[in-house]
Amino acid sequence: MMQIAFIDLFCGVGGIRLGMEQAGFHCVMSSDINRECQNTYYENFGEMPQGDIKEIDGASIPDHEILCAGFPCQPFSISGKQKGFEDTRGTLFFEICRIINRKKPTIVFLENVKHLVHHDHGKTLEIILSKLEELGYAVSWHILNGSDFGVPQNRERIIIIGSLRKNFNFDAIKTQPRGRLIDYLDEDGEFEYLDSEAYTLIENPKQQPGSGLIFAGYRNKSIRKVGVRPGTEHLSRVHKQPNRIYSAFGIHPTLPSQETSGRYFILTEDGRVRKLTLNECWRIMGFPETYKKISAVGEQYKQLGNSVCVPMIAAVAHEIKNQFFGDGK
Repeated sequence: MMQIAFIDLFCGVGGIRLGMEQAGFHCVMSSDINRECQNTYYENFGEMPQGDIKEIDGASIPDHEILCAGFPCQPFSISGKQKGFEDTRGTLFFEICRIINRKKPTIVFLENVKHLVHHDHGKTLEIILSKLEELGYAVSWHILNGSDFGVPQNRERIIIIGSLRKNFNFDAIKTQPRGRLIDYLDEDGEFEYLDSEAYTLIENPKQQPGSGLIFAGYRNKSIRKVGVRPGTEHLSRVHKQPNRIYSAFGIHPTLPSQETSGRYFILTEDGRVRKLTLNECWRIMGFPETYKKISAVGEQYKQLGNSVCVPMIAAVAHEIKNQFFGDGK
């Protein structure tokens, strides 16, 4: 049986490709403007992604059944300035539409940050959905969390599926039990521990029932005092994200792209506090142990923050195959 072809736009370091290939799909073209991502992609897949999507002639793109695009999330991210389509990166969605209009793939598979749902009071998502519908697609979307697919990371993302045949049924996606961070940690390594004077732990930390996070304490860092009411300094410190410490018996918060030196520290089984290693970060994104990491440390943190939870993508890909290319299509 001939493999079903897909293209991998805004491919980053290949997280979507890994998930799609796990479902048996075959990549025939990739594109990303970032040179570091291109080099990492080439090292792992033996294919150098094409560059700026705006310079790619639609006629040169191979025929494909599925268009995948983890299009730039910064214009819509709650961590960014949230300019949406006013940001030049936001307009890259319309480059996707240009290619869709030219190639008419059966399936469009888009991924972005959760905040896209709320950006500009929902108008941004409305534009994206209506444009896909104008191009002839039945469109469905849902917020999925990486922690529902085995990896110990609270990473919520919007998945948008457009189909020329019928609406995609998100309810059919197979989830997995939530993992624990402690089961993903290295046993040995050059760990970066904090001195005991550098942090404060709280008594009897509780696991948050929704997210699975266990907030265990905070780093004793100097914090902004301006605008902080007397007597609330502790709360202010607690709510500064980079200062939080989470227990390894829970899961990890979303790995961000903005913190190029790493962001969170964890409370380990032996009661010490340390930073996650880079390998552990790749592991809780669901990348395989054999995956080659060739970029500098800061670039790798950026790549991780902009990537996807591979098992989540694989679960969606398997269901795309079942619903559109299986016996029940």
